[in-house]
Amino acid sequence: MISIPTAAMAQKAKERFAAKEYKDADDNQLLYRILKPQDYDPKKSYPLVIFWHGAGERGDNNTSQLVHGMDDFATDEMMAKYPAFVVAPQCPTGERWVNVSWAADSHQMEEKPSESMRMSFELIDALQKEFSIDANRIYACGLSMGGFGTWDALQRRPNQFAAAIPICGGGDTAEAAELVNTPIWAFHGGADTVVKTQRSRDMIEAIKAAGGKPKYTEYPNVGHNSWAQTFANPEVYDWLFAQHRE
Repeated sequence: MISIPTAAMAQKAKERFAAKEYKDADDNQLLYRILKPQDYDPKKSYPLVIFWHGAGERGDNNTSQLVHGMDDFATDEMMAKYPAFVVAPQCPTGERWVNVSWAADSHQMEEKPSESMRMSFELIDALQKEFSIDANRIYACGLSMGGFGTWDALQRRPNQFAAAIPICGGGDTAEAAELVNTPIWAFHGGADTVVKTQRSRDMIEAIKAAGGKPKYTEYPNVGHNSWAQTFANPEVYDWLFAQHRE
């Protein structure tokens, strides 16, 4: 059964995800929310999930990025079953995780990441110094604009992430060989008119051609909102938290 997020669940996410900000050496700011494991023990090590939101959640309120999926991570059941850090940065209005067209048939990865992605990488590094995070269990997840961000992050840091869930996004197929050793489960709606379904298909086929074994789920007759079924599926979390980087 697919659950529908309630106002109470969304409010719980806001309460459990602490509002924070990261500043780089030049005082540039990246707002983010962080969910910490219940009864956090610094003597133990915990997984880290980094979530890149979609275009509609950009801004400076440090709240909108919790709209999709984050309430699922913040339930009592999930937090008890999978103690983890879950971090959701917020991309500023007018910026993108990846500076490419979402409607294009393909794109080439730029030499340097976008400013928001660069800041995200620095945030991940900073959190590893601040908290007891298992370096072999850092997971990437994102939807739409954040799905592009997930693919981009994997291609720029292929040895960092233990697994990834890119939802209705797209990457640079020329970089697929970098991803053959990373467990990936991609999702897309078969009737998506915002980001072409072929973008996920192409990435999966390119990784397979390079020798990888990614998972792919395509929802027939589903449009751009493919994240709803994805985040409502308990098997997704079971798969994600079972992955360890070699």
